[in-house]
Amino acid sequence: MLGSHVHIAHLSTRGALEIVRQAKARGVKVTCEATPHHLVLTDEQLAAPLSYDTNCKMNPPLREAADREALLGGLADGAVDAIATDHAPHHGDDKHLEFDKALFGVVGLETAVSLVLDRIVKTGVVSLSRMVELMSSGPARILGVPGGTLVAGSAADITILAPALPVVVNAASFRSMSRNTPFDGWSLTGGVAATIVGGRTLYVNPAVEGTAALAQA
Repeated sequence: MLGSHVHIAHLSTRGALEIVRQAKARGVKVTCEATPHHLVLTDEQLAAPLSYDTNCKMNPPLREAADREALLGGLADGAVDAIATDHAPHHGDDKHLEFDKALFGVVGLETAVSLVLDRIVKTGVVSLSRMVELMSSGPARILGVPGGTLVAGSAADITILAPALPVVVNAASFRSMSRNTPFDGWSLTGGVAATIVGGRTLYVNPAVEGTAALAQA
Protein backbone atom coordinates (compact mmCIF):
# COMPACT_ATOMS: atom_id res chain seq x y z
CA MET A 1 0.00 0.00 0.00
CA LEU A 2 2.90 2.35 0.80
CA GLY A 3 4.97 1.28 -2.20
CA SER A 4 8.00 0.62 -0.01
CA HIS A 5 10.41 -2.31 -0.22
CA VAL A 6 9.86 -5.32 2.03
CA HIS A 7 12.38 -8.12 2.45
CA ILE A 8 11.34 -11.56 3.69
CA ALA A 9 14.17 -13.17 5.64
CA HIS A 10 14.78 -16.93 5.98
CA LEU A 11 12.00 -18.18 3.73
CA SER A 12 11.33 -21.81 4.65
CA THR A 13 7.93 -22.97 3.34
CA ARG A 14 6.36 -23.44 -0.07
CA GLY A 15 3.35 -21.44 1.08
CA ALA A 16 5.47 -18.42 1.94
CA LEU A 17 7.29 -18.70 -1.38
CA GLU A 18 3.97 -18.74 -3.23
CA ILE A 19 2.90 -15.54 -1.45
CA VAL A 20 6.15 -13.89 -2.52
CA ARG A 21 5.60 -15.05 -6.10
CA GLN A 22 2.09 -13.59 -6.13
CA ALA A 23 3.30 -10.30 -4.64
CA LYS A 24 6.06 -9.99 -7.23
CA ALA A 25 3.52 -10.68 -9.99
CA ARG A 26 1.42 -7.76 -8.65
CA GLY A 27 4.43 -5.47 -8.78
CA VAL A 28 5.07 -5.36 -5.04
CA LYS A 29 8.65 -4.37 -4.18
CA VAL A 30 9.42 -7.59 -2.33
CA THR A 31 12.60 -9.64 -2.11
CA CYS A 32 13.37 -12.79 -0.17
CA GLU A 33 16.19 -15.12 0.79
CA ALA A 34 16.69 -18.65 2.03
CA THR A 35 19.42 -20.20 4.15
CA PRO A 36 21.73 -23.10 3.27
CA HIS A 37 20.31 -25.19 6.11
CA HIS A 38 16.73 -24.82 4.87
CA LEU A 39 17.90 -25.59 1.33
CA VAL A 40 19.79 -28.74 2.35
CA LEU A 41 18.12 -30.22 5.44
CA THR A 42 14.57 -31.30 6.28
CA ASP A 43 12.79 -32.13 9.51
CA GLU A 44 13.84 -35.75 8.96
CA GLN A 45 17.25 -34.64 10.25
CA LEU A 46 15.72 -34.50 13.73
CA ALA A 47 15.14 -38.23 13.70
CA ALA A 48 18.59 -39.47 12.64
CA PRO A 49 21.31 -40.12 13.45
CA LEU A 50 20.81 -38.33 16.79
CA SER A 51 17.18 -37.85 17.74
CA TYR A 52 16.41 -34.16 18.28
CA ASP A 53 19.97 -32.90 17.97
CA THR A 54 19.84 -29.30 19.23
CA ASN A 55 22.25 -28.29 16.46
CA CYS A 56 19.24 -28.77 14.19
CA LYS A 57 17.09 -26.38 16.22
CA MET A 58 16.65 -23.15 14.31
CA ASN A 59 14.10 -20.42 13.70
CA PRO A 60 12.23 -20.91 11.43
CA PRO A 61 12.40 -24.66 12.04
CA LEU A 62 13.40 -27.27 9.50
CA ARG A 63 10.53 -28.15 7.17
CA GLU A 64 9.47 -31.17 5.14
CA ALA A 65 11.03 -32.25 1.85
CA ALA A 66 8.31 -30.62 -0.29
CA ASP A 67 9.16 -27.22 1.19
CA ARG A 68 12.86 -27.68 0.49
CA GLU A 69 12.16 -28.70 -3.10
CA ALA A 70 9.98 -25.62 -3.59
CA LEU A 71 12.75 -23.35 -2.30
CA LEU A 72 15.26 -24.98 -4.64
CA GLY A 73 12.86 -24.29 -7.49
CA GLY A 74 12.71 -20.67 -6.38
CA LEU A 75 16.48 -20.42 -6.57
CA ALA A 76 16.45 -21.77 -10.10
CA ASP A 77 13.68 -19.57 -11.51
CA GLY A 78 14.59 -16.33 -9.73
CA ALA A 79 11.78 -16.14 -7.18
CA VAL A 80 14.36 -16.34 -4.38
CA ASP A 81 16.72 -13.36 -4.56
CA ALA A 82 19.55 -14.38 -2.25
CA ILE A 83 21.10 -17.02 -0.03
CA ALA A 84 21.89 -15.79 3.49
CA THR A 85 23.91 -17.71 6.08
CA ASP A 86 21.70 -16.88 9.08
CA HIS A 87 24.91 -17.18 11.11
CA ALA A 88 23.82 -17.66 14.74
CA PRO A 89 26.74 -18.62 17.01
CA HIS A 90 26.00 -19.91 20.50
CA HIS A 91 28.06 -21.13 23.43
CA GLY A 92 28.03 -24.90 23.82
CA ASP A 93 26.23 -24.62 27.16
CA ASP A 94 23.27 -23.03 25.37
CA LYS A 95 22.97 -25.98 23.00
CA HIS A 96 23.83 -28.87 25.32
CA LEU A 97 20.34 -28.84 26.81
CA GLU A 98 17.01 -30.52 26.32
CA PHE A 99 15.67 -29.66 22.86
CA ASP A 100 12.92 -27.38 24.12
CA LYS A 101 15.36 -25.39 26.29
CA ALA A 102 18.23 -25.01 23.82
CA LEU A 103 18.66 -21.73 21.94
CA PHE A 104 17.68 -21.43 18.30
CA GLY A 105 20.28 -21.11 15.54
CA VAL A 106 23.30 -22.61 13.80
CA VAL A 107 26.63 -21.19 12.65
CA GLY A 108 26.60 -20.71 8.90
CA LEU A 109 29.55 -18.64 7.70
CA GLU A 110 32.10 -21.41 7.39
CA THR A 111 29.88 -23.99 5.73
CA ALA A 112 27.72 -21.90 3.37
CA VAL A 113 29.98 -21.95 0.30
CA SER A 114 30.72 -25.67 0.46
CA LEU A 115 27.08 -26.60 1.05
CA VAL A 116 25.86 -24.51 -1.88
CA LEU A 117 28.59 -25.73 -4.23
CA ASP A 118 28.10 -29.39 -3.34
CA ARG A 119 24.35 -29.70 -2.78
CA ILE A 120 22.97 -26.99 -5.09
CA VAL A 121 25.48 -26.24 -7.87
CA LYS A 122 26.97 -29.73 -8.27
CA THR A 123 23.47 -31.26 -8.40
CA GLY A 124 22.44 -28.89 -11.20
CA VAL A 125 19.84 -26.85 -9.32
CA VAL A 126 21.62 -23.61 -10.24
CA SER A 127 24.71 -22.67 -12.22
CA LEU A 128 27.91 -21.37 -10.67
CA SER A 129 27.15 -17.89 -11.99
CA ARG A 130 23.68 -18.02 -10.41
CA MET A 131 25.28 -19.03 -7.10
CA VAL A 132 27.54 -15.97 -7.30
CA GLU A 133 24.48 -13.81 -7.93
CA LEU A 134 22.60 -15.33 -5.01
CA MET A 135 25.47 -14.85 -2.56
CA SER A 136 26.99 -11.53 -3.68
CA SER A 137 25.35 -9.26 -6.24
CA GLY A 138 21.86 -10.27 -5.15
CA PRO A 139 22.32 -9.30 -1.49
CA ALA A 140 24.07 -6.08 -2.52
CA ARG A 141 21.15 -5.17 -4.75
CA ILE A 142 18.63 -5.89 -1.99
CA LEU A 143 20.54 -3.72 0.51
CA GLY A 144 21.25 -0.99 -2.03
CA VAL A 145 24.98 -1.05 -1.29
CA PRO A 146 27.96 -1.13 -3.66
CA GLY A 147 29.49 -4.56 -4.04
CA GLY A 148 28.97 -7.92 -5.61
CA THR A 149 30.80 -7.07 -8.83
CA LEU A 150 34.37 -6.93 -10.11
CA VAL A 151 33.98 -3.70 -12.09
CA ALA A 152 36.62 -1.00 -11.66
CA GLY A 153 36.00 1.08 -8.57
CA SER A 154 33.84 -1.47 -6.77
CA ALA A 155 34.66 -2.64 -3.25
CA ALA A 156 37.54 -5.14 -3.25
CA ASP A 157 35.63 -7.67 -1.16
CA ILE A 158 36.22 -10.94 -3.01
CA THR A 159 35.81 -14.64 -2.28
CA ILE A 160 37.82 -16.88 -4.61
CA LEU A 161 36.07 -20.22 -5.04
CA ALA A 162 37.59 -23.66 -5.44
CA PRO A 163 34.69 -25.74 -6.85
CA ALA A 164 36.61 -29.04 -6.92
CA LEU A 165 38.16 -28.77 -3.44
CA PRO A 166 37.38 -31.76 -1.16
CA VAL A 167 36.05 -30.46 2.16
CA VAL A 168 35.28 -32.31 5.37
CA VAL A 169 33.38 -30.11 7.81
CA ASN A 170 35.23 -30.10 11.13
CA ALA A 171 33.52 -27.94 13.73
CA ALA A 172 36.52 -28.18 16.05
CA SER A 173 38.65 -26.29 13.51
CA PHE A 174 36.19 -23.45 12.84
CA ARG A 175 37.57 -19.91 13.02
CA SER A 176 34.34 -19.08 14.81
CA MET A 177 34.44 -19.70 18.56
CA SER A 178 31.09 -21.48 18.28
CA ARG A 179 30.56 -25.05 17.12
CA ASN A 180 26.78 -25.32 16.78
CA THR A 181 26.52 -26.83 13.32
CA PRO A 182 24.41 -29.76 12.07
CA PHE A 183 27.00 -30.42 9.33
CA ASP A 184 29.95 -31.57 11.42
CA GLY A 185 31.65 -34.49 9.68
CA TRP A 186 29.96 -33.95 6.31
CA SER A 187 32.10 -34.58 3.21
CA LEU A 188 31.51 -31.97 0.52
CA THR A 189 33.04 -30.89 -2.78
CA GLY A 190 33.84 -27.21 -3.20
CA GLY A 191 35.15 -24.54 -0.89
CA VAL A 192 36.98 -21.25 -0.51
CA ALA A 193 40.47 -20.70 -1.89
CA ALA A 194 40.90 -17.21 -0.44
CA THR A 195 39.03 -14.18 0.86
CA ILE A 196 39.97 -10.57 0.20
CA VAL A 197 38.32 -7.81 2.24
CA GLY A 198 38.89 -4.16 1.45
CA GLY A 199 41.72 -5.14 -0.86
CA ARG A 200 43.53 -7.10 1.89
CA THR A 201 44.00 -10.86 1.67
CA LEU A 202 42.72 -12.14 5.01
CA TYR A 203 42.45 -15.88 4.35
CA VAL A 204 44.30 -18.28 2.09
CA ASN A 205 43.52 -21.98 1.93
CA PRO A 206 46.84 -23.84 1.76
CA ALA A 207 45.10 -26.88 0.30
CA VAL A 208 44.36 -25.00 -2.94
CA GLU A 209 47.10 -24.96 -5.56
CA GLY A 210 48.19 -21.52 -6.69
CA THR A 211 47.30 -19.59 -3.52
CA ALA A 212 50.91 -19.13 -2.37
CA ALA A 213 51.22 -15.84 -4.23
CA LEU A 214 48.10 -14.53 -2.51
CA ALA A 215 49.51 -15.44 0.87
CA GLN A 216 52.50 -13.22 0.15
CA ALA A 217 50.47 -10.32 -1.21
